[in-house]
Amino acid sequence: MQDFEYIAPRTLSEAVALMSEKGESARPLAGGTDILVQLRGGRRSVERIVDVKHVPELNEMSFSRESGLVLGAAVPCYRLYQDQDIAQAYPGIMDAASMIGGIQIQGRASVGGNLCNAAPSADAIPPLIVHNATCVIAGQQGTREIAVEEFCTAPGRNVLQGGELLVSMRIPAPKSGSGGRYLRFIPRNEMDIAVAGVGSWVQLSPDNRSIVSARVALASVAPTPLFVEESGARLAGREVSKEAIEDAAQAAMEAARPISDMRGTIQQRRHLVGVLTRRTLEGAIARATN
Repeated sequence: MQDFEYIAPRTLSEAVALMSEKGESARPLAGGTDILVQLRGGRRSVERIVDVKHVPELNEMSFSRESGLVLGAAVPCYRLYQDQDIAQAYPGIMDAASMIGGIQIQGRASVGGNLCNAAPSADAIPPLIVHNATCVIAGQQGTREIAVEEFCTAPGRNVLQGGELLVSMRIPAPKSGSGGRYLRFIPRNEMDIAVAGVGSWVQLSPDNRSIVSARVALASVAPTPLFVEESGARLAGREVSKEAIEDAAQAAMEAARPISDMRGTIQQRRHLVGVLTRRTLEGAIARATN
């Protein structure tokens, strides 16, 4: 591993200034479960590491039934899923937070870091997409916001420009009669990279008989995590039924753009998208009903 400068700022403005001084040669450190591995493996080189674990805005985790959830980019996974109010409000996000690495990794890794790493297989990103999260980004020119489905631009790449930081993710308050679910397929029982992953969210009518709206997102089947608008469109306004779910699953399969590699083939991944979309929609509907 190369030598680099390590600085731990205490304010957001200081962190942004330190990042901006080095531009692309600076990287933030939250949990470090990605960046440190990349540095050791020679996959990335930096001149400065900016430890953001002491910046209040990046460690905020606040929730209310009226305004929703503010999740700082450096909040570790365990804090998220150990909060019972948040876990009840966003079960789909909890599904992902509780399966990122093992229990030791979850003590360090953050949902924000999983997003910034921009891996096509990232478990946290599809649930953020289906829960309609917004990313808050800070830089020398101020702050800006972007929908989470637009954050990743290519494998390992995102919209952050030199000197910018992901500060937090803002997730709307849960709607009445709504529920989410995330599932992945992995070769081993745990601590593996998804061959395919699917996140789904639905809102049901007051009588639980029809679907008001829905969102579906995929992992590991495109260069970036994929928001499938067509799946939601095929469900909106329809009665809850196997036929409606099958139509949404078919749309997800059509949208997937997988490759064949050592973990799976194109055909297998496309099939898995259909299976997981059906299962996550059924799970989201069950959670919304309950």
